[in-house]
Amino acid sequence: MTEFITLNHGSGGSQTQELITDVFARKFRMQKPLTDSAVLERPGGHFAFTTDSYVIDPIIFPGGDIGKLAICGTINDLAVSGAVPEFISVSFIIEDGFPVKDLVRIVDSMAEEAEKAGVKIVTGDTKVVEKGKCDRLFINTAGTGIFKPGFEKTSTGERIRTGDKLIINGPVGNHTVAVLGARNSLSFSSPVISDCTSLNHLIRELLNGCSGVHFMRDLTRGGLSAVLNELALMTEKGIIIEEEAVPVDEPVKGLCEILGFDPLSLANEGKVLIAVRKEEAEKAVTILRGNELGKSSAVIGDIVGEHKGTVVLSTFTGGRRILEMPSGTLLPRIC
Repeated sequence: MTEFITLNHGSGGSQTQELITDVFARKFRMQKPLTDSAVLERPGGHFAFTTDSYVIDPIIFPGGDIGKLAICGTINDLAVSGAVPEFISVSFIIEDGFPVKDLVRIVDSMAEEAEKAGVKIVTGDTKVVEKGKCDRLFINTAGTGIFKPGFEKTSTGERIRTGDKLIINGPVGNHTVAVLGARNSLSFSSPVISDCTSLNHLIRELLNGCSGVHFMRDLTRGGLSAVLNELALMTEKGIIIEEEAVPVDEPVKGLCEILGFDPLSLANEGKVLIAVRKEEAEKAVTILRGNELGKSSAVIGDIVGEHKGTVVLSTFTGGRRILEMPSGTLLPRIC
C-alpha cells in the first residue's frame, strides 16, 4: 500500500483492489470471494445485501443524474448476484446552497426509476454540510434482495467451467463518454447517452429462461477489463476475449482513439458480463436480444484451460496481448 490515498484508489482498477483486499477485507475479516453484494443466510433462505456511494461530476448528464445512477447501481449489484431486488435505503449529504429545484429533480428521478424497477425506497438520512465541505451532493444507498433457491452462488464464480461462453448485453463506454462530454461541453457527431439503467428485469428474464448461467457482474468502475481480470483471478482460469466481438459505438470509439482511452476499461452503468454454459450461449443471447436493454448482446469470449488467472485479448490485427487490470485514473468522479 502507498502512504496516502489517491484518486487511483477509487478508479476500480488494481489500486482499488489492493485497498479493498489489504485494508478493508483483512481488517473486517471478510470472506472471499468479495462480490458486489454480500450473500447472507437467514431462516428460510438466503438474501443479498449491498451498499454504495455516488459522487459523480456533473451530477446531471445525458441519460441520467446522480439520483437515477444511485438507484440503478444498487439494483444492478443485487440483480447480478442472482437476487430479486426488494428494498433500498437512500442517504444524502448536501452542500449548503444547493438548489432545491435540482434536489427535487434528482429525487423525482430516483422515485421514477425505483417504481419502474419494482423496488421500494423505504428509509434514509439527510445531512447538510457547510459550503466547501461537500461538492454539491453525495448519495449513499443500501439495498436488499431475496434469492430463489439455486441462484445464491451466481456472483461467486464457483460455477464457472472451462468452455463457458462470455456474453455482454451491449456496447461499452457510453456512460463514461456521456459524462465526459457533459463535464467538458464536448459535442459529438451522434449523441452519446449514458447507458444508466436498471437491469433486474432483463436479468430475471435470462435466469428464468436459461439454466446455464454460471456468473454475472455489472461493468462499472474499471469497465470490462476490471471484471474480466477479477473473474480470472477468482476462478484461476484463463479467459480469451475477441476484441472485434466487443460492441463499441462509433462516437465512443472515436473519442477513445483521440484521447488514448481503452473502451474496455471505461465505466458503464447498464452493462453486465455473463458466463454461460457453452451449449446454452445461443439461447441466452436470444433471450437477451428480446429485451430492449439487450438488443446488442454478443458473445465476446471463452473460459479456457490455459493462461490461468490471465485475460488474453485477440486483437483486431490478429495478434494477442494480455488485457491487464486497469491502473491509475482516467476520469475522476465517474460513478
